[in-house]
Amino acid sequence: MSSLTSAVAAVIRDRAGRVLLCQQSQGHRLWGLPGGKIRNGESPIRAVIRDIREETGTETEVMDLVGIYQLTGDGCGADLPDVLVHVFRGRLADGDVAVNSPGRICRLAWHDPDALPYPVTATTRAAVADATAGRSGVLRDVQRDAQPEAPDAVDIGAGEPTLSMTAA
Repeated sequence: MSSLTSAVAAVIRDRAGRVLLCQQSQGHRLWGLPGGKIRNGESPIRAVIRDIREETGTETEVMDLVGIYQLTGDGCGADLPDVLVHVFRGRLADGDVAVNSPGRICRLAWHDPDALPYPVTATTRAAVADATAGRSGVLRDVQRDAQPEAPDAVDIGAGEPTLSMTAA
């Protein structure tokens, strides 16, 4: 039996319907929803508000639960824990976002839900599809994608974060 990690994420859209995504600073630089691991004794709602503040520098209002996604599989290698991800629908309290955690993420960007960047996490693809379809309370198993090629990402000069954006 695989170990289980609990995490949170949020689908945050701007007025144009675009979705806020974060690109990881390390590894394969996957694009995903803002969020992270739930700390011991922390509720999923508190965790998502904290993680979004840490990553974007702004407060988030949690609207509802899009769904709970169990990420499984060894597409990226053996010995990875299963991850139970609580994905919420959120709204930024103010419109300005900026990379606030450059050790974890290197870029923030608004993307059309029908044209997500590559490589994007399997959970992000599923949750964005559910959220844009207006679903709530989804329970879904998600299989990890095969390990992607490292993208030809633009190197961020001296580890400096990029992209400070305002919601349209």
